[in-house]
Amino acid sequence: MTTVRRFLLVSPLVGVLGPILAACVAPSAPIAKAPAADASATVAAPATVAALAPPPAVPAPPPAVPLAFEPFALPGATAPASLDYLAFEPGRSRVWVPVGTTGSVDVFDTRTKTFVSVGGFKTAQREVRGQMRTMGPSAAAIGDGAAYIGDRASNEVCAIDTRSLAIATCIALPSPTDGVAYVGSAKEVWVTTPRDQAIVVLGVDEPLAPKLKARIALEGSPEGYAVDPKRGLFYTNLEDKNRTVVVDVARHAPIKTWDVPCGEQGPRGVAVDGDAGAVFVACTDRVLVLDGARDGSVIGSIATGAGVDNIDWQPSRRWLIVAAGKAATVTVDAVDPAGHVTPIAVGASVAGARNGVVDESGHAYVADAMNARLLVFAAPT
Repeated sequence: MTTVRRFLLVSPLVGVLGPILAACVAPSAPIAKAPAADASATVAAPATVAALAPPPAVPAPPPAVPLAFEPFALPGATAPASLDYLAFEPGRSRVWVPVGTTGSVDVFDTRTKTFVSVGGFKTAQREVRGQMRTMGPSAAAIGDGAAYIGDRASNEVCAIDTRSLAIATCIALPSPTDGVAYVGSAKEVWVTTPRDQAIVVLGVDEPLAPKLKARIALEGSPEGYAVDPKRGLFYTNLEDKNRTVVVDVARHAPIKTWDVPCGEQGPRGVAVDGDAGAVFVACTDRVLVLDGARDGSVIGSIATGAGVDNIDWQPSRRWLIVAAGKAATVTVDAVDPAGHVTPIAVGASVAGARNGVVDESGHAYVADAMNARLLVFAAPT
């Protein structure tokens, strides 16, 4: 919101200003003559008070433009597929899609719009909320010459050579994996493990040979992840406590905890503006903008529709991309360094499609588990 301030230039000759202002306020009243001044006094010319110009009009934000998507079937997958976290690989312009039901990672070339599948991952049947589901690879992160895949069936994180697409080393964790994030400044991979309320840190000095390095205990179940390399911070939410935790990367220790008003279902995804320090926390029906550079207070809210899980931030365009599965929408909003939000685009998606990632050009890629597809949304123009 723009605040317009009006300024009145005041003459330093305050001795004559009172009558003049009185005349401006009540022009119909006669102005009494001042007593004759002493001959030795200097009499100033009457001051002139200019009329104030009307405040400039504040332009309304442009309306959000519509979005459209193109669907691409996942190789060998039948609907519904088990999909969760995606990852975009900037160097080769590829999207990594772990598919639990097929035990593969489908790598989508955004230029040729074709898939290459990396198979060989384990799968297993697990009960989730009273229903049996096929578990397998579910999360991806892109590092330096390697992609790191979390497999919920085996509790493993596997390194894949991004050049040859060959699986190198897999390392077993004490409990099932969830989110996987690459922390380049420390040459580490951070893996959230909600069942034992912790983050497991893997050392990847040798990119294709991850090793257990540390365990960071939390006071709740971690959900979502984001890395701020500029400040050396890692963010995750405690889904069961309605909190966001800030972890010092160098110390492997939580340093701040912020309460977030997400309601009974708790917070989900998280993203960070590494330039201005704003932190975006996804509730299931909206995204909160937090003042991450100070006290984590809520400075904004973005309406997204229901069914939000993971979210993504495009730093060069300052765009936040959110796919809401229940609302079946994808929204693109610009957020300036002060946290002010401007809608850019909104598009109809399909029921259940969520967890979008965005590339440098502003194209969004969304997991459509119910139809075993990847949805590609063209960048707003």
